[in-house]
Amino acid sequence: MTDTPETAAGTEGQAAGEQQNVEFAVISQYVRDLSFENPNAPASLQALAGQKPAIDVNVNVGVRKMNDEVYEVELKISAKATAPSEGGGDQVAFVVELAYGALYGIRNVPEEALKPFLLIQAPSMMFPFARAIIADASRDGGFPPLLLEPINFHALYRAQLAQEAQ
Repeated sequence: MTDTPETAAGTEGQAAGEQQNVEFAVISQYVRDLSFENPNAPASLQALAGQKPAIDVNVNVGVRKMNDEVYEVELKISAKATAPSEGGGDQVAFVVELAYGALYGIRNVPEEALKPFLLIQAPSMMFPFARAIIADASRDGGFPPLLLEPINFHALYRAQLAQEAQ
């Protein structure tokens, strides 16, 4: 594991002068599931020519403890693009779904800091890779690359805490 510059020195329960280094490492990152659907091709490709589709994006973060020092973080992103059809109403242009996982090795992280790390920092590190996979999938499906805006995982975490409190 990699030492980080953060050190938990002088925390409660430790003898004076004793230090515990907070350590974390990305063990691996992987695509668990990737789906791209282009249900109305080739009409959807022609319908979008020169138009900007409406895109609905959903993000979810899950954590699973593998053992005392290893956690799996899964970032699920789904995006659905729709465009007006000639007959009225909206037509699905494409749907892309990604479940992107990473294993993190973690040592000496205080219990109160573990959940925020796993639900804020970990997915923030994973997001650029997931974003590139989604951009490539939409481009390979015949559409312009879907470049997702950065996600505020801290705001998502706060919303989850508020929802759990209710």
